[in-house]
Amino acid sequence: MKLVEHFNSFLRDTVNLNATRLKQLDESADALKNVIRESDWAPPLITFEEQGSWAHQTIIKPVKGNPFDADLLVVVKPVDGWEAREYLSSLKKVFSDHPTYKDKVTRSSHCVTIEYTGERRVDIAPCIRNRNNISGHEVCNYNTNTFERSEPEEYTNWLRDRNRWSGSNGLKKVTRLLKYSRAIKTTFSCPSVLPTTLLGMQLTISDSDSTDSFSDVPTALRTLIHRLDDWLQVRPTRPRVANPVLSSEDFGQLWTDSQYENFREKINLYRDWIDDAFDEADRDESIGKWRRVFGDEFAADVELEKTASIVQEARALARARGASNVVLDPRGDLVDLVHRFGLSVLPPGFEKRAYKQQPRWRASRHGMFSVRVSATLHASRGGARISEVASGQGLLPKEHWLRFEVREARGSAFGVEKYDVHWRITNTDHEAKVANCLRGRFETSDDGNARWERLFYRGVHMAEAFVVRRNDKMLVAQSRPFYVVIG
Repeated sequence: MKLVEHFNSFLRDTVNLNATRLKQLDESADALKNVIRESDWAPPLITFEEQGSWAHQTIIKPVKGNPFDADLLVVVKPVDGWEAREYLSSLKKVFSDHPTYKDKVTRSSHCVTIEYTGERRVDIAPCIRNRNNISGHEVCNYNTNTFERSEPEEYTNWLRDRNRWSGSNGLKKVTRLLKYSRAIKTTFSCPSVLPTTLLGMQLTISDSDSTDSFSDVPTALRTLIHRLDDWLQVRPTRPRVANPVLSSEDFGQLWTDSQYENFREKINLYRDWIDDAFDEADRDESIGKWRRVFGDEFAADVELEKTASIVQEARALARARGASNVVLDPRGDLVDLVHRFGLSVLPPGFEKRAYKQQPRWRASRHGMFSVRVSATLHASRGGARISEVASGQGLLPKEHWLRFEVREARGSAFGVEKYDVHWRITNTDHEAKVANCLRGRFETSDDGNARWERLFYRGVHMAEAFVVRRNDKMLVAQSRPFYVVIG
């Protein structure tokens, strides 16, 4: 499902830099500009220009407590006889000598940075116009003491054209989403200019005549990731990514070979995940699959539990399956119904939960083998077995333990030296929700290929096993849910 309304709220509430931070950034930049204007810094000032994601309007909210970056160019006339290093060292001295900024300033290869207590930082880069009577702009590299050609304003205009072709700011929104995914998942690493440029390259002016490919955010995302993946897959080795407004500059050099290989692999994986989420017809299942791409903040406000309606559906199923002459306690919950009438009263789709984490492994291309989960009841972890427990059997007593084990469908075990078994333990119902313990994420085995779980919350819960081959990290088996009924 596209879940357009959730994408819109996700961008607004989680991804986009909010108005308060943008105002703080503008105020900080104005103050920094005034410091430069009022200083005795030698280069004659021409103007200031926003650069990078700030200028492109693809800046995102800080993730995991990290500060967000904003780039500010100080466009100046050249100073006769100055080397590249002098522009940076003298600009750093302007702020080092200032009482407000002396403890906030650092210098890197191309800029002077002012950091505001981990919340945000502004990178100020000198940009020299028409040095040595050569028309154009240059930035300064302190490490090599060289001037480097740069045309930031032309690049911003190039990007704005392509964003306009995508309709409704589709390119900007998709760029923010990809940057957010990079930030929260940390599965690939590269400067923002690379994904920004590569996504922009996937658009042509003919897209401005198309409404289907960019009709909404998830459709624009799918379109651009498909095109980007197609572009990457025909380039198995690190390609040249020319600056579209300065062909002598190769953004591809910002990657190492291994970083490019990883980026190419992850975009291909995200394409599969996006297609899976986009095509999923079940709403809760689709939310879970989109969260595989964007994390738990996607559709974070969705109602995770619909206990009342589930119980009503279960009662209707119980009546339809021969319980019409049996008095159903109107106060009875799902546990009562499953205990009396078995798993057949579970409504279709009961096992689908929006808060369930989706598998992050690719399914084996050579097919999956069948596995099943078995369980034994124990009074304590590691204690003597009380009994075997079948899926849906209950009522199981709280404070006892279950030991789950996964085997091939015919009952034989498989070697722990070849496979890792991951468990998805999912709680449901009122007690687990109140305790903020619905879970649904993957857990590792803690006893060979088995896992111990303590019984805490009344409800009908689930345990599932996922078997991953160690040598290639492929998912080769997945069990059906094993239902745990706790009284």
